[in-house]
Amino acid sequence: MSIKSDEIISVLKDQISQYQDKVSVSNVGAVVSVGDGIAKVHGLEQAMSNELVEFDDKDKTLGMVLNLEEDSVGVVLFSEGRTIQEGTQVKTTGKITSIPVGDAMLGRVVNPIGKPLDGKGEIKTTKFRPIESIAPGIVKRKSIHEPLQTGITAIDAMIPIGRGQRELIIGDRQTGKTAIAIDAIINQKNLPDRPICIYVAIGQRQGNIAQIKKLLDDAGAMEYTIIVSAASTDPPALQFLAPFAGAAIGEEFMEKGKHVLIIYDDLTKHAWAYRAMSLLLRRPPGREAYPGDVFYVHSRLLERAAKLSDKLGGGSMTALPIVETQAGDVSAYIPTNVISITDGQIFLETDLFNAGVRPAVNAGISVSRVGGAAQTKAMKMVAGKLRLDLAQYRELAAFAQFASDLDAATQKQIKLGQIQMEVLKQPQYSPLSVAQQVSIIYSANEGVLDKLELKQIQKFKTDWFKYFSSNKKNLEDKMNSGAALDDNEKKELKEALEQFRDNMFA
Repeated sequence: MSIKSDEIISVLKDQISQYQDKVSVSNVGAVVSVGDGIAKVHGLEQAMSNELVEFDDKDKTLGMVLNLEEDSVGVVLFSEGRTIQEGTQVKTTGKITSIPVGDAMLGRVVNPIGKPLDGKGEIKTTKFRPIESIAPGIVKRKSIHEPLQTGITAIDAMIPIGRGQRELIIGDRQTGKTAIAIDAIINQKNLPDRPICIYVAIGQRQGNIAQIKKLLDDAGAMEYTIIVSAASTDPPALQFLAPFAGAAIGEEFMEKGKHVLIIYDDLTKHAWAYRAMSLLLRRPPGREAYPGDVFYVHSRLLERAAKLSDKLGGGSMTALPIVETQAGDVSAYIPTNVISITDGQIFLETDLFNAGVRPAVNAGISVSRVGGAAQTKAMKMVAGKLRLDLAQYRELAAFAQFASDLDAATQKQIKLGQIQMEVLKQPQYSPLSVAQQVSIIYSANEGVLDKLELKQIQKFKTDWFKYFSSNKKNLEDKMNSGAALDDNEKKELKEALEQFRDNMFA
């Protein structure tokens, strides 16, 4: 006796529907345990990873699903959750954790879930983006070719950053890492195609974040800047989400063909927050007690920085992550992880900082893997020689104290190195234009400053910039446009520098 296939399908359908009736799929659960910003919830069979859930407590606390286990769900809380108790009901919202995006965010200070912290009222936007998203693939990208000017001579000349690049700022505490990032934001103000800047503060004191906002306000930079703040007093979940929220805000502008500069300050504290959450969620610890996927967390974050192809609008997102080292140890776990993900690093050295070299950039360890592709032609003209001269000076620096006993060539090399070190010194929050940077490096390379004493060089720089803007406006504009100087223009620049020196520093 043969059974028809239609009959078999009908029997199977009946069995499936009976099974579905018996097993009710729930999107409501109850808290089994809660503490230290983590709740273990029984139920929530429909919960998705990274889904927003709401607790039925007095404060209507929000949380995010992070662990999907066989018999329970691990939820990280976005507030202290003091009114949550064992048995409190939890329901899913059906939404992946998202943040508001768009032009309404400009000039605002928000927390990682988009709640305003600046007292300026609600953010008027209807557009939201998931905090996590997949980075653009190779086909969607274009090679980096436009410079992102930081206004810091030592960086723009020797460690150039391109739009779409990921350049790590690394060094011990109190070596000026944040100052470089803030300088870079302030410098964007006068650029014709000004990038939108996002500053992500992770685990910092609220006083520090307020101070940075005031600095940016005073410099007129807040109008194109967004601050995402997860202070040290915030739960680890918000500190963990902060850089991903910043990246989501930036991607919205990048996909519209705009340029974005995003600063993660800093990923060391981000890793600490993730470690705290992971250990509380009972995830197995690995090296230095960090979870095994801490590398993946940082790589999927930094991969979102990109220069998009012309077909997709040519927008870019440049990332400047900051990592703090202990006693200059770049071989620790988190520093080596982030160094291997990024396209180069700016290494700030404590000894240089204490010796009065600001910014305290160690040009030997610092590197940009994009290099000359992210420099203007005028800067390329002067920068190649600079790095080589400084490398030779570093080799000879130990002998500088015995300068009188050295041969003439060595003495000359040491003197040039000292002049160049002085030229690269720059006060905080006073970024320079491309023309100013190129002209002052050119003056050192061409021996214009040889007749001056080292202590006169800072005054020479300040006065020269004023003279240059007043008397050589055409030359300044050409250098600022990025064009290379021809021989006549080089001669004109050198003559102007020598004439200024002889008149002012006779």
